[in-house]
Amino acid sequence: MPRRIETIRHKRFVMEAFRFGEQGREPIVLLPGLSVGSVLAYADAIADAYRIFAEEFEIFVLDRRLDLPPSYSVWDMADDTADAIALLGIQAANLYGVSQGGMIAQAIALRHPELVKRMMLGSTAARLSAAAKELLQTWVRLAREGDAKGLIDAFCEAVYSEAFYLQNRDALLSMANGITQKDLSRFLILAEQTADFNCYEDLSRITCPVLVQGAGKDRVLGREASVELAHKLGCMLCLHEDCGHAAYDEAPDFKVLSYRFFKGDPI
Repeated sequence: MPRRIETIRHKRFVMEAFRFGEQGREPIVLLPGLSVGSVLAYADAIADAYRIFAEEFEIFVLDRRLDLPPSYSVWDMADDTADAIALLGIQAANLYGVSQGGMIAQAIALRHPELVKRMMLGSTAARLSAAAKELLQTWVRLAREGDAKGLIDAFCEAVYSEAFYLQNRDALLSMANGITQKDLSRFLILAEQTADFNCYEDLSRITCPVLVQGAGKDRVLGREASVELAHKLGCMLCLHEDCGHAAYDEAPDFKVLSYRFFKGDPI
Protein backbone atom coordinates (compact mmCIF):
# COMPACT_ATOMS: atom_id res chain seq x y z
CA MET A 1 0.00 0.00 0.00
CA PRO A 2 1.46 3.42 -0.94
CA ARG A 3 2.78 5.42 2.00
CA ARG A 4 4.70 8.66 2.28
CA ILE A 5 7.57 9.31 4.67
CA GLU A 6 7.49 12.64 6.52
CA THR A 7 10.23 14.51 8.40
CA ILE A 8 8.65 16.90 10.88
CA ARG A 9 10.95 19.75 11.88
CA HIS A 10 10.18 21.78 14.97
CA LYS A 11 12.47 24.31 16.65
CA ARG A 12 12.74 21.86 19.56
CA PHE A 13 12.99 18.49 17.76
CA VAL A 14 12.96 16.45 14.57
CA MET A 15 10.46 13.60 14.25
CA GLU A 16 9.89 11.03 11.53
CA ALA A 17 6.46 9.80 10.48
CA PHE A 18 4.68 8.24 7.57
CA ARG A 19 1.18 8.48 6.18
CA PHE A 20 -1.09 6.34 4.04
CA GLY A 21 -4.76 6.14 3.09
CA GLU A 22 -6.97 8.68 1.35
CA GLN A 23 -5.22 12.04 1.34
CA GLY A 24 -7.35 14.81 2.79
CA ARG A 25 -9.78 12.46 4.55
CA GLU A 26 -10.43 12.53 8.29
CA PRO A 27 -7.10 11.90 10.06
CA ILE A 28 -6.17 9.07 12.39
CA VAL A 29 -2.90 9.56 14.29
CA LEU A 30 -1.44 6.20 15.25
CA LEU A 31 0.85 6.28 18.28
CA PRO A 32 2.75 2.99 18.61
CA GLY A 33 4.08 1.51 21.82
CA LEU A 34 7.60 1.28 23.16
CA SER A 35 9.89 -0.49 20.69
CA VAL A 36 13.55 -1.24 20.05
CA GLY A 37 14.27 0.68 16.87
CA SER A 38 12.24 2.94 14.62
CA VAL A 39 8.69 2.08 13.56
CA LEU A 40 9.58 3.35 10.09
CA ALA A 41 11.42 0.08 9.53
CA TYR A 42 7.99 -1.58 9.59
CA ALA A 43 6.12 1.05 7.56
CA ASP A 44 5.01 -1.34 4.82
CA ALA A 45 3.83 -3.98 7.30
CA ILE A 46 1.95 -1.39 9.36
CA ALA A 47 0.24 0.09 6.31
CA ASP A 48 -0.82 -3.38 5.21
CA ALA A 49 -2.07 -4.33 8.69
CA TYR A 50 -4.19 -1.16 8.90
CA ARG A 51 -5.53 -1.23 5.35
CA ILE A 52 -9.10 -1.48 6.70
CA PHE A 53 -8.83 2.26 7.54
CA ALA A 54 -7.27 3.35 4.24
CA GLU A 55 -10.37 4.06 2.15
CA GLU A 56 -12.11 6.21 4.77
CA PHE A 57 -9.25 7.87 6.64
CA GLU A 58 -5.78 9.28 6.21
CA ILE A 59 -3.50 7.57 8.72
CA PHE A 60 -0.43 9.25 10.20
CA VAL A 61 2.03 7.03 12.09
CA LEU A 62 4.30 9.09 14.35
CA ASP A 63 7.55 7.82 15.81
CA ARG A 64 9.23 9.40 18.84
CA ARG A 65 11.56 12.36 18.22
CA LEU A 66 15.00 11.55 16.77
CA ASP A 67 17.11 13.69 19.10
CA LEU A 68 16.10 12.36 22.50
CA PRO A 69 17.17 14.37 25.55
CA PRO A 70 18.77 12.36 28.40
CA SER A 71 15.58 12.64 30.45
CA TYR A 72 12.30 12.26 28.54
CA SER A 73 8.95 11.65 30.23
CA VAL A 74 5.66 10.49 28.72
CA TRP A 75 4.42 14.07 29.22
CA ASP A 76 7.38 15.34 27.18
CA MET A 77 6.55 12.79 24.47
CA ALA A 78 2.96 14.03 24.46
CA ASP A 79 3.94 17.70 24.09
CA ASP A 80 6.30 16.89 21.21
CA THR A 81 3.68 14.72 19.53
CA ALA A 82 1.03 17.43 19.89
CA ASP A 83 3.38 19.94 18.24
CA ALA A 84 4.08 17.45 15.44
CA ILE A 85 0.34 16.93 14.88
CA ALA A 86 -0.14 20.69 14.58
CA LEU A 87 2.79 20.98 12.14
CA LEU A 88 1.15 18.32 9.95
CA GLY A 89 -1.82 20.66 9.64
CA ILE A 90 -4.16 18.40 11.63
CA GLN A 91 -6.70 20.43 13.57
CA ALA A 92 -8.56 17.58 15.27
CA ALA A 93 -7.40 13.97 15.10
CA ASN A 94 -8.67 10.55 16.00
CA LEU A 95 -5.92 9.23 18.28
CA TYR A 96 -5.11 5.51 18.09
CA GLY A 97 -2.70 4.85 20.95
CA VAL A 98 -1.42 1.45 22.00
CA SER A 99 0.70 0.60 25.07
CA GLN A 100 3.07 3.53 25.69
CA GLY A 101 1.38 5.25 22.73
CA GLY A 102 -1.88 5.02 24.68
CA MET A 103 -0.24 6.82 27.60
CA ILE A 104 0.92 9.54 25.21
CA ALA A 105 -2.62 9.79 23.83
CA GLN A 106 -4.06 10.28 27.33
CA ALA A 107 -1.51 13.00 28.05
CA ILE A 108 -2.34 14.76 24.76
CA ALA A 109 -6.07 14.61 25.56
CA LEU A 110 -5.36 16.23 28.93
CA ARG A 111 -2.87 18.88 27.84
CA HIS A 112 -4.08 19.54 24.28
CA PRO A 113 -7.77 18.59 24.22
CA GLU A 114 -8.45 20.76 21.18
CA LEU A 115 -6.39 18.34 19.06
CA VAL A 116 -8.44 15.25 19.91
CA LYS A 117 -11.75 14.27 18.31
CA ARG A 118 -11.94 10.62 19.40
CA MET A 119 -9.47 8.32 21.12
CA MET A 120 -8.91 4.57 21.06
CA LEU A 121 -6.68 3.32 23.89
CA GLY A 122 -5.33 -0.19 23.44
CA SER A 123 -3.45 -2.31 25.99
CA THR A 124 -2.48 0.72 28.02
CA ALA A 125 -2.80 2.22 31.48
CA ALA A 126 -3.23 5.51 33.31
CA ARG A 127 -0.72 4.30 35.92
CA LEU A 128 1.54 1.28 36.27
CA SER A 129 1.20 -1.46 38.84
CA ALA A 130 4.18 -2.61 40.90
CA ALA A 131 4.46 -5.72 38.71
CA ALA A 132 4.49 -3.63 35.51
CA LYS A 133 7.19 -1.36 36.94
CA GLU A 134 9.30 -4.38 37.86
CA LEU A 135 9.03 -5.77 34.32
CA LEU A 136 9.95 -2.39 32.86
CA GLN A 137 13.03 -2.25 35.09
CA THR A 138 14.09 -5.67 33.77
CA TRP A 139 13.97 -4.30 30.23
CA VAL A 140 15.87 -1.19 31.32
CA ARG A 141 18.58 -3.32 32.94
CA LEU A 142 19.02 -5.48 29.83
CA ALA A 143 19.24 -2.40 27.60
CA ARG A 144 21.78 -0.81 29.95
CA GLU A 145 23.86 -4.01 29.87
CA GLY A 146 23.83 -3.98 26.06
CA ASP A 147 22.10 -7.38 25.93
CA ALA A 148 20.06 -7.00 22.73
CA LYS A 149 19.10 -10.66 22.47
CA GLY A 150 18.10 -10.85 26.12
CA LEU A 151 16.03 -7.66 25.79
CA ILE A 152 14.20 -8.85 22.68
CA ASP A 153 13.50 -12.23 24.30
CA ALA A 154 12.20 -10.73 27.56
CA PHE A 155 10.23 -8.06 25.70
CA CYS A 156 8.55 -10.42 23.24
CA GLU A 157 7.81 -13.08 25.86
CA ALA A 158 5.91 -10.48 27.89
CA VAL A 159 4.22 -8.66 25.00
CA TYR A 160 2.90 -11.59 22.97
CA SER A 161 0.62 -14.41 24.00
CA GLU A 162 2.39 -17.61 25.02
CA ALA A 163 1.21 -19.47 21.90
CA PHE A 164 2.37 -16.72 19.54
CA TYR A 165 5.69 -16.30 21.34
CA LEU A 166 6.54 -20.01 21.28
CA GLN A 167 5.53 -20.39 17.65
CA ASN A 168 7.55 -17.36 16.48
CA ARG A 169 10.39 -17.20 19.01
CA ASP A 170 13.22 -17.83 16.54
CA ALA A 171 11.94 -15.18 14.14
CA LEU A 172 11.42 -12.71 16.97
CA LEU A 173 14.92 -13.29 18.36
CA SER A 174 16.41 -12.70 14.91
CA MET A 175 15.39 -9.03 15.29
CA ALA A 176 18.23 -8.66 17.79
CA ASN A 177 20.78 -9.07 14.99
CA GLY A 178 20.16 -5.60 13.63
CA ILE A 179 19.97 -3.75 16.95
CA THR A 180 22.74 -1.24 17.55
CA GLN A 181 24.03 0.35 20.73
CA LYS A 182 22.30 3.53 19.60
CA ASP A 183 18.99 1.63 19.46
CA LEU A 184 19.53 0.31 22.99
CA SER A 185 20.40 3.77 24.32
CA ARG A 186 17.27 5.17 22.69
CA PHE A 187 15.10 2.40 24.16
CA LEU A 188 16.63 3.05 27.57
CA ILE A 189 15.65 6.74 27.51
CA LEU A 190 12.12 5.99 26.29
CA ALA A 191 11.57 3.28 28.89
CA GLU A 192 13.16 4.74 32.02
CA GLN A 193 10.55 7.35 32.97
CA THR A 194 7.49 5.44 31.81
CA ALA A 195 7.17 3.88 35.25
CA ASP A 196 6.49 7.34 36.72
CA PHE A 197 3.56 8.12 34.41
CA ASN A 198 0.32 8.62 36.32
CA CYS A 199 -2.68 10.56 35.03
CA TYR A 200 -5.32 8.48 36.79
CA GLU A 201 -6.77 11.26 38.96
CA ASP A 202 -7.05 13.60 35.96
CA LEU A 203 -8.94 11.23 33.65
CA SER A 204 -12.30 12.83 34.48
CA ARG A 205 -11.13 15.89 32.54
CA ILE A 206 -11.08 13.91 29.28
CA THR A 207 -14.37 14.64 27.52
CA CYS A 208 -13.87 13.26 24.00
CA PRO A 209 -15.39 9.86 23.11
CA VAL A 210 -13.04 7.04 24.15
CA LEU A 211 -12.87 3.32 23.44
CA VAL A 212 -10.63 1.16 25.60
CA GLN A 213 -9.48 -2.24 24.35
CA GLY A 214 -7.53 -4.59 26.58
CA ALA A 215 -6.17 -8.12 26.81
CA GLY A 216 -7.30 -10.79 29.22
CA LYS A 217 -3.80 -12.29 29.36
CA ASP A 218 -1.77 -9.09 29.37
CA ARG A 219 1.56 -9.98 31.00
CA VAL A 220 2.88 -6.42 30.75
CA LEU A 221 0.19 -4.25 32.35
CA GLY A 222 -2.29 -6.84 33.54
CA ARG A 223 -5.95 -7.20 32.60
CA GLU A 224 -6.90 -4.84 35.43
CA ALA A 225 -5.18 -1.84 33.83
CA SER A 226 -7.71 -1.69 31.00
CA VAL A 227 -10.65 -2.34 33.34
CA GLU A 228 -9.53 0.46 35.67
CA LEU A 229 -8.93 2.85 32.78
CA ALA A 230 -12.35 2.30 31.19
CA HIS A 231 -14.12 2.52 34.54
CA LYS A 232 -12.46 5.83 35.42
CA LEU A 233 -13.19 7.26 31.97
CA GLY A 234 -16.76 5.93 31.99
CA CYS A 235 -16.31 4.58 28.46
CA MET A 236 -16.81 1.34 26.57
CA LEU A 237 -14.38 -1.51 27.24
CA CYS A 238 -13.67 -4.36 24.82
CA LEU A 239 -11.57 -7.14 26.38
CA HIS A 240 -9.85 -9.70 24.17
CA GLU A 241 -9.75 -12.42 26.80
CA ASP A 242 -7.48 -14.92 25.04
CA CYS A 243 -4.86 -12.40 23.89
CA GLY A 244 -1.66 -11.10 25.41
CA HIS A 245 -0.56 -7.46 25.64
CA ALA A 246 -0.15 -7.21 21.86
CA ALA A 247 -3.88 -7.78 21.29
CA TYR A 248 -3.62 -4.88 18.83
CA ASP A 249 -1.61 -7.25 16.61
CA GLU A 250 -3.11 -10.61 17.57
CA ALA A 251 -6.87 -10.09 18.07
CA PRO A 252 -8.67 -10.45 14.73
CA ASP A 253 -11.39 -7.92 15.62
CA PHE A 254 -9.22 -5.30 17.36
CA LYS A 255 -8.81 -3.09 14.27
CA VAL A 256 -12.39 -3.70 13.14
CA LEU A 257 -13.75 -2.42 16.46
CA SER A 258 -11.44 0.60 16.24
CA TYR A 259 -12.61 1.31 12.68
CA ARG A 260 -16.26 1.20 13.72
CA PHE A 261 -15.56 3.46 16.68
CA PHE A 262 -13.82 6.09 14.55
CA LYS A 263 -16.64 5.90 12.01
CA GLY A 264 -19.18 6.46 14.79
CA ASP A 265 -20.86 3.12 14.06
CA PRO A 266 -22.29 0.81 16.75
CA ILE A 267 -19.76 -1.58 18.27
